[in-house]
Amino acid sequence: MQFTAGPDPTDLLTLPWSTALQDWPKDVLVSLPRGISRHIVRFARIGGLVYAIKEISADLAEREYDLLRTLARTGIPVVEAVGVVASRTTPEGEPLDAALVTKHLRFSLPYRALFSRRLDPDLEPKLLDALAELLVRLHLVGFAWGDCSLSNTLFRRDAGALAAYLVDAETGSIRESLSDGQRQGDLDIAETNLAGELLDLQMSGLLPESVDPLETALSVVDRYERLWHELTAPQQLGAGEWWQIERKMRRLNELGYDVGEIQVDESDAGPLLRTQVVEAGHHRRRLAELTGLSVQENQARRILNDLDTYRSQAVMPGNDIDEFTVAEHWLMDVFEPVIEAVPRELRDTLEPAEIFHEVLEHRWFLSEAAGREVSMDDAARSYMQTVLPFRPHEESMLDTALMGVGSVDEAPD
Repeated sequence: MQFTAGPDPTDLLTLPWSTALQDWPKDVLVSLPRGISRHIVRFARIGGLVYAIKEISADLAEREYDLLRTLARTGIPVVEAVGVVASRTTPEGEPLDAALVTKHLRFSLPYRALFSRRLDPDLEPKLLDALAELLVRLHLVGFAWGDCSLSNTLFRRDAGALAAYLVDAETGSIRESLSDGQRQGDLDIAETNLAGELLDLQMSGLLPESVDPLETALSVVDRYERLWHELTAPQQLGAGEWWQIERKMRRLNELGYDVGEIQVDESDAGPLLRTQVVEAGHHRRRLAELTGLSVQENQARRILNDLDTYRSQAVMPGNDIDEFTVAEHWLMDVFEPVIEAVPRELRDTLEPAEIFHEVLEHRWFLSEAAGREVSMDDAARSYMQTVLPFRPHEESMLDTALMGVGSVDEAPD
């Protein structure tokens, strides 16, 4: 048996690799909802961590492992590829398929779990915005997905929005860049898959009557095209409009993208501005640089706004204190006290950055109702007592009874 390099191979070697995945004993498995897969997938818990294990041929397993690792290095939100177990055989010497091992993404949910509890009335647009942005990010780095769907994606809460993570890269390929035809091929596949998945939700009674599955599936292309145009289309500059360059860069930064290259070409109509975005995550990287916190993009944007407010209140005019020092004090004075106030039994309800975002929102509502500014301590105390206890834990969101037949991965009897 061969185990391709990974961070936690010792614990994983204790799993029953000489047994076909469909026959693994229930005591090493956990039941989690998952999307439709062409291969057998099981979830195993070891040392407090949950791993997703997919049985697949050795060539495909190695290829998908390499693709996931490559995408992760470029900053694309994907599940963490841990390793490949190859050269598996039964005790009788019968060959078994290889296994691709990835880490289950904490605080993430498949789309059916989100629809089953319907905590957000604007779920459909948020879901499609997240999927469209993920597809744009993949295309910007030259990755053709080949099977874009809700089933192949996990979603995490991101300051009231959703962030999409690629789960299955089996059908994908990476090139230096994608042609318009290759991008359109991915969009056509996305339309077809989304329509089928939304129709399935409708048949299960999980889709509101006001939502048309086919129109909703088509709308993901519009969302994709708007973002793609903003990030890649050249912009005509009028006479004396060089200030538009700074405006364009700020707009791209607000979308979460950094600009790697600026090019201005002369044309008959005047200067033509071309910008090349290098990667998404502008606010995430900025926050991580200042505080060491690793969060989602919208969470980072929200937290940076609070950090800016803290700086304006804490630093006297003319007193030049560097932003890293201010960020260190903000961590100790604002962020950490809120997270430490979370009762132990509620710490797995939401990830810390999402809790902090919700406390900020709760504080705003309290202040508006009171007609005065409510302190962060009072807002956090109120939130922990009146809001967080009534938010479902991730485990309850994964209620297997609500997932539908065939959507829960568990070992057969």
